[in-house]
Amino acid sequence: MILEKKNDLNIDMQGMPSSLEPLASEMQAIMEMRNLYHSAIREVSTKLEILDDEFQVKNDYNPIHHMECRVKSLQSTMEKIEKKGFDICADSMKKITDIAGIRVICNYVDDIYKIAELLIKQDDIELVRERDYIEHPKESGYRSLHLIVIVPVFLAEKTEKVPVELQIRTIAMDTWASLEHELKYKSNEDLSEEAVKSLRQCAEDMAAIDEKMQRIHKKL
Repeated sequence: MILEKKNDLNIDMQGMPSSLEPLASEMQAIMEMRNLYHSAIREVSTKLEILDDEFQVKNDYNPIHHMECRVKSLQSTMEKIEKKGFDICADSMKKITDIAGIRVICNYVDDIYKIAELLIKQDDIELVRERDYIEHPKESGYRSLHLIVIVPVFLAEKTEKVPVELQIRTIAMDTWASLEHELKYKSNEDLSEEAVKSLRQCAEDMAAIDEKMQRIHKKL
């Protein structure tokens, strides 16, 4: 599992001009919110690790290949808040559901739905939204199961419910998504129609490989 390093910022208000104190106070609130998202990621990733370990003990098999976790950078978060027309403040962060994200890479397609099912049915997990881009791929060919869940984070004096976005996909789906993103990022112009068509075909080919590998796995 890959976890983003947490860079906490504590605002020292001692000796600060009174005119800047509201700004410093808001920045401290924002950093405390970011800490909540880091904690929420730990809560959900631990649940997934426990499920994966249980599979290993019962079935001698790990459905989760690996996980990647991240909290959106402060700059990206502020840009998204501004884009949505919200005030730049800690309260606006609560309206963004993908600040905390976990990418779960599974071996086979069946593993995706099994892991999602087991996580969602836990008593303290609340499903907010599910988008199945495996059953209904995007026009580009992108495939993944997206979930937004709410998880409780238990603090010293209160409990906060925090949204976490999960993207659950196979190794093949993740490979395609990573390469497609790199190609788009490195291109100074929009991809040509031919390139878009080729990428879509690659996605379909890799989906066919996923199906074949799963059939082999079931037979074994």
